[in-house]
Amino acid sequence: MPKRKQRSKAGGKLRIGDDWNAINIIALSQQSPLKAVAEFVENSIDAHASNVTITRGKEAGKPYLKIVDDGHGIPRDLDGLPDFPYVATHICDSLKRYLKEREGIQGEFGIGLLSFWTLGQELALTSAGADGRTMEMRMRKGDPRYTIVDRRRLFPEKGTEVVIKPLLPGIRHLTGEKIQWFLASELRDRIKSSGVRIQVIDHQARTQYQVVPREFTGRLLHQLPAPETSFGEVYLEIYLGDSSPDHKVGLYRHGTRVIEDIAALEEFQRPPWTSGFLQGIVDAPFLTLTPGTRSGILQDERFAALCDALAPVGIALTSDIDEQRRAADEQASKEILRSIHRAFREALLALPGEEYDWFQLSDVRDGGRRPHQPGIEIEGLEAGNVSTQGKPGGGASRQKEFFEFPGPLYSVVVSPASSTVPVGQNKNLRAIPRDRKRLLVEEGLAYQWEILEGGGALENAGSEIVTFRAPQEPGLSRVRVHVKQRDVECQSEGLITVTDDLLADSAKSSRHREGLPAYTFERAPGELWRSRYEEGRNLIVINNAHRDFIYASKNRAVKLRYICRLYIKELVQKNFPGLSPDKLLERMVELSLYTEEHLR
Repeated sequence: MPKRKQRSKAGGKLRIGDDWNAINIIALSQQSPLKAVAEFVENSIDAHASNVTITRGKEAGKPYLKIVDDGHGIPRDLDGLPDFPYVATHICDSLKRYLKEREGIQGEFGIGLLSFWTLGQELALTSAGADGRTMEMRMRKGDPRYTIVDRRRLFPEKGTEVVIKPLLPGIRHLTGEKIQWFLASELRDRIKSSGVRIQVIDHQARTQYQVVPREFTGRLLHQLPAPETSFGEVYLEIYLGDSSPDHKVGLYRHGTRVIEDIAALEEFQRPPWTSGFLQGIVDAPFLTLTPGTRSGILQDERFAALCDALAPVGIALTSDIDEQRRAADEQASKEILRSIHRAFREALLALPGEEYDWFQLSDVRDGGRRPHQPGIEIEGLEAGNVSTQGKPGGGASRQKEFFEFPGPLYSVVVSPASSTVPVGQNKNLRAIPRDRKRLLVEEGLAYQWEILEGGGALENAGSEIVTFRAPQEPGLSRVRVHVKQRDVECQSEGLITVTDDLLADSAKSSRHREGLPAYTFERAPGELWRSRYEEGRNLIVINNAHRDFIYASKNRAVKLRYICRLYIKELVQKNFPGLSPDKLLERMVELSLYTEEHLR
């Protein structure tokens, strides 16, 4: 029996074994309904439409989506009629593939119509011929057949009409607002360059939207390296703003968004693209799209060229972000420092001067004279400086501006609000009246002091400054002052602890007062110290690599309290040398109570 001759072919040409199965796979590869809507709108833009109207509504109880444009319509055959047979039988063979280099249009795969499978069950595509005769092509999801019928209309209409109905149950949440927001981002540059006017009418929600190309926030970066490749130029429009998880840089092709966030690509999953400081677009017209989804790119040599071109851009963006971070940290540090200094000044007004007179604030708490001229804010002193206004030799006086004059009485505080005095000794207390802006009020005031609880006596009870005479027995006294200005009356209270055991003078720091210190950061990862005080520079150094600082930095209010407590720790430790640990802790609790009350 003769042997069968073996095939000698070593290769061949690929072909599709089942055309309809291939069409099913292609049609179902588009998974985003919004992307499918964008496909139809792009077809209208490619047809040079000036107006596109998207309507969402119901007809006979069935939801539908209609897209109408005034473009050139479906290309016509030799008889001047819309060439629907060519459209239906040339899937994956779009004429736009040959026109896109000349006209800059998007389509190239010939599968746009199949995206209606993602939206609904039936598609009706209507367009007029050269003689005004209107034709309609109908297609059904899952059906390989199509039909073309005459559609009678009184007047022919320019452009095309696409009606998809009924919509799939899973996408009936596709509101007009969602369509508008998606198109504003997805087709941002195509809308801007073509000037097309896109309107979304939602009959079910009774709303109407105009699709306006999305505008980014932040500062547009101009001085970026120009990315160039052998396949063409890359257009950049990148904005630098505050960090937010919503800030993303989209990857575009010919003005149409391909990927919402470029950081979704593995090659860009690193700073600066993942920092959250950037938003904008990277448009590379030469990229190769994945045919099915139109929401991805092939990572071929063109994509590799894009990655290489964006490498110097990433370095420049990182530098801009670091510069902005430094500026933001510096501004935040200034604000925190002002808040802490303000809180300390208010606390030192309330605490006993003989125990907490650490800084050059004698002009604030001196009970024997006024701290400032009328209308000057008590907390207006800068840390480390002595106010010379109103003092001999303080320089030439200037005429106050209008806003520096105080308003009517609004509040009053007792200074100190909490104090300690030895038995049988005297203590001066002072009422500090203020207006709504916390300016010192002086005119037309009447004072009245009284002891509410405890022993002791008051001298000059009708004046701004009163002298409290402590009894011979230890105890707690509570005093109150009433201040009246015409019809306005305010009051405040103070506590006086009468004791026979005071802090010895030797336990208090005798160094020269240098003012409230500033603070700076030092990065010391792995070290346990949180802060330290440098006496020579009158500076508190904070370890910003400590785990507590990193935890507190997640929230501004927590960070502010954390730095304030470090201030309290360092200042109490420095200004109460020789005290036992338990007494130092008592001082820290006391100072924290009065300081954090005014911390904001």
